[in-house]
Amino acid sequence: MINMDKYIKKAEILIEALPYIQGLSGKTIVIKYGGNAMINNELKTSVMDDITLLKFIGTNPIIVHGGGPEINKTLKVMNIPTQFVNGLRVTDEATMTVVQSVLVGTVNKEIVSMINKTGGKAVGLCGIDAKLIECEPEKAQVNGESVDLGYVGKITNINAKVLETLAKDGYIPVVAPIGVGVDGHSYNINADTVAGELAATLKAEKLILLTDVPGIQSSSDHDDVIPFLSIEQTKEMINNGVITGGMIPKVLGCIKAAEAGVNRTHIIDGRIPHSLLLEIFTNKGIGSMIFKDRTLYHKNEKVYMAQ
Repeated sequence: MINMDKYIKKAEILIEALPYIQGLSGKTIVIKYGGNAMINNELKTSVMDDITLLKFIGTNPIIVHGGGPEINKTLKVMNIPTQFVNGLRVTDEATMTVVQSVLVGTVNKEIVSMINKTGGKAVGLCGIDAKLIECEPEKAQVNGESVDLGYVGKITNINAKVLETLAKDGYIPVVAPIGVGVDGHSYNINADTVAGELAATLKAEKLILLTDVPGIQSSSDHDDVIPFLSIEQTKEMINNGVITGGMIPKVLGCIKAAEAGVNRTHIIDGRIPHSLLLEIFTNKGIGSMIFKDRTLYHKNEKVYMAQ
């Protein structure tokens, strides 16, 4: 006799996902793809399968990708030094040439190809296309002093019509975080920032940032992940120095999106296979969620504010 337990378990998982599928049908989900999930081949396949599934069940995923490891490797080969200030890469002319080549010419096309291979219809873009992302030079503040970051962009405008058109026609947009200035020059923009701004402009239902950490933590203890945070609590953690370094642009992107009306923003561990599906379609979820208002998808969902 066939043991039906494993099949019943699968059915229960689908039933658990049902209210989320219903609630997200036709909604936009902006996903920032980065970290180890871009390096490990098994994780790459997992993410592409998740993204394609999201499209097939009726959501509109829009992908923003990073490419830091590949950029670092290329810069090292070319003997171009790397410097970061407040989590942002200082980008001179030589570095900008490498960044644009790697992000637009290599990483973006690999992601598009992998999604297409799974059965999705992906289209690669960067902020230069149709002036999707307009920007001006970004300045950093270090100890009260303004620091020139070179060709690092601060977003001034998002022209999201092209993304809406592609999504409506059944395509999955894949965006490289390169913007364009009024002078026509290309600018390097932090991918987390781009994802947050796109989600805010599109009034997306969700913003999800894939990272190499379990979520937002109140200490160095890896088990100490805060599952739910208000915007105010998150800002306080930045001001108190609990959230630092490269996590700051991620959190600020989430705050920007949540303040603009994105229902839920998430920072999750992309090192876990199918982390997107675990976050979106299960009651427990993973990682940390930052939101403005506690809106439930169904009556049995549990969303508790951090104390």
